[in-house]
Amino acid sequence: MTATSSPSPRLTPSGVPHAGGTGTLGDRTVSRIGYGAMQLERPHTDRDTAIALLRRAVELGADHIDTAQFYGDGFVNGLIRDAFRPEDGVTVVSKVGADPNPGGTLPLRPAQRPEQLRASVEDNLGSLGLDRIPVVNLRRLDVGPGLRAEGDQVVDIDDQLAVMTALRDEGKIGAIGLSGVTLDGLRRALPADIVCVQNAYSLVARGDEEMLRLCAEEGIAWVPFFPLGGAFPGLPKVTGEPAVVAVALSLGRTPAQVGLAWLLHHTPNVLLIPGTADAAHLEANMAVGAIELDEAALAALAAVESRSVDIALG
Repeated sequence: MTATSSPSPRLTPSGVPHAGGTGTLGDRTVSRIGYGAMQLERPHTDRDTAIALLRRAVELGADHIDTAQFYGDGFVNGLIRDAFRPEDGVTVVSKVGADPNPGGTLPLRPAQRPEQLRASVEDNLGSLGLDRIPVVNLRRLDVGPGLRAEGDQVVDIDDQLAVMTALRDEGKIGAIGLSGVTLDGLRRALPADIVCVQNAYSLVARGDEEMLRLCAEEGIAWVPFFPLGGAFPGLPKVTGEPAVVAVALSLGRTPAQVGLAWLLHHTPNVLLIPGTADAAHLEANMAVGAIELDEAALAALAAVESRSVDIALG
């Protein structure tokens, strides 16, 4: 099965065109540009503004929202619960595999054991106010950047998938995704009917091309996080690349918009979830689906060097 997407004129449940056209997420048709809610854990003192931003994303054509219980220890999930009604038709995608770590050197700690994954799904259900979460990503800690598992947090993927499949069978989650996974891990997980993969991936970090091709062949959505690179010190940034800057100038766009547009052009199974807490940036992100990259621009961008993102923290 091959994943497909198109600039479909069909409307979202809210009655507006899908941002970036449509793609598939399991058995759902969603906008190719969604919204990553992680940055909403920052403005804790301005709840109304954060909720307004979520609703604005839907008004601009996003109909899937990426979140996690560990974003503000349930704070962001609570925003999503209060921002949307069932009739909005928003597909919520959450993730498990880490827990909040208040007061720690890092804000998160691994939570990879099966009982921890189950507890995290239950926490997500409670904070989101849902009976079932449409998609839940199992955040593995196999590849960077970010946390790595040690000790009893090193858990075989088959044991994790067993509890995720049980939760799906119980109706608590609708579908299973993977994040921070290796190519071998994805291959082992395919019998569990994986619907999406979230790995760090951008124009300047294209080490997962073989995995991306496998996802396309299997009808699995590719949902890159850190789509513009540069999330941690030492990581390259898409927006600093001369070729990206040059293409942006030629199109009258920003380098960030070109970096996101390249991802949409690169392969049809890409779904974007750019995040921001700024309304102007949100509108710029949602507009990248209208950017056309001609053969010359694509060739210039393809020549950008790809570098490693495999940085472990903790």
